[in-house]
Amino acid sequence: MNFNQQINDLDKKHLLRSRKISENAQGVEMVIDGKKVVNFCSNDYLSLANNEQVKEALVQGVKQYGVGSGASHLVSGHSKAHHELEEALADYTGQQRALLFSSGYSANLGVFSALRDDVDWVLQDKLNHASLIDANQLLGLPLRRYLHNDLASLKSKSNKQTGQGLIVTDNVFSMDGDRAKINKIEKIANFSNALLMQDDAHGFGVFEANIPQNSIYMATLGKAAGTMGAFVAGNDDFIDYLVQKSRPYVYTTAISPSLCCATLKSLELIKSNEQKTKLLANIDYFRNFAKSLGLNFENSESAIQPMIIGESDKALELSKKLFEVGFYVSAIRPPTVPPNTARLRFTLCANHSFEQIESLLTRVANVMA
Repeated sequence: MNFNQQINDLDKKHLLRSRKISENAQGVEMVIDGKKVVNFCSNDYLSLANNEQVKEALVQGVKQYGVGSGASHLVSGHSKAHHELEEALADYTGQQRALLFSSGYSANLGVFSALRDDVDWVLQDKLNHASLIDANQLLGLPLRRYLHNDLASLKSKSNKQTGQGLIVTDNVFSMDGDRAKINKIEKIANFSNALLMQDDAHGFGVFEANIPQNSIYMATLGKAAGTMGAFVAGNDDFIDYLVQKSRPYVYTTAISPSLCCATLKSLELIKSNEQKTKLLANIDYFRNFAKSLGLNFENSESAIQPMIIGESDKALELSKKLFEVGFYVSAIRPPTVPPNTARLRFTLCANHSFEQIESLLTRVANVMA
């Protein structure tokens, strides 16, 4: 294969991905590629990744458990810290059990791998995360997608299916920031003899979890919780079934126990609502100030605030201009988003100040002029 030619083709289409190097801890103010910037592209929504209490909990965890877990959960890698975190996550989400995974991608693959022989059809929202789409391939079933957040489209497609189904949706959509209508999707799933699964990676810790009875709930811990990993929550029988059948769970080394200790502290801070209150205030302030400047953002009440630009080269150029004046905002391009919908994806954190938000949006208005 001519990899060089393929890389050159991506570059010509302004679709080549590259990495920037951060030189300090995750936060709203960072040094990226040697430049001091205000970071508006982190998923650390509650600003817990560098929280002193969370860091201290991690240190204490290392002292007690060491660095690595050493094995998979089913061998010798399942520690008391893992067990306590699973119980705490089940309690927080109001579910009977929770099961830890190394990442959200692994968790979604794990659920689908376990259900491989149990479902006859799958319907997914057109804007679901890539991990859900990839996981669908494990089932050996056609990838059927309903129009984004379109209940009529979902109902029409589900009415044509027979047998046991699986309806899958993000809760907060990662590139648009809008939210799924979980209660209404649940009604369609019940009518269609389908199991409902939601990926709440970008909603966990920010919004109260809405988990219908006998459904599947997945959330990540590397975003609002500020640590690493993911979990699936549900009833006892389903979690036991995952332990037996989920290949990523069975065959992956467990995450570090010390990270579980840190996440337990994060969960305490999430429950206090202090950081959440600050984040929600920042979201309101961002949207109101953007409106006062005449800036057009998508309709999102989450920490994800996208501005559709259209062409990839233009999105890249605007991102570069903002970086040059001290603001780090990612340009998101196809295939992550549909063709001709390249965008600037602004993400807000609890520790952003109103002054930083004002300065950012004023600069955005200037570079858009």
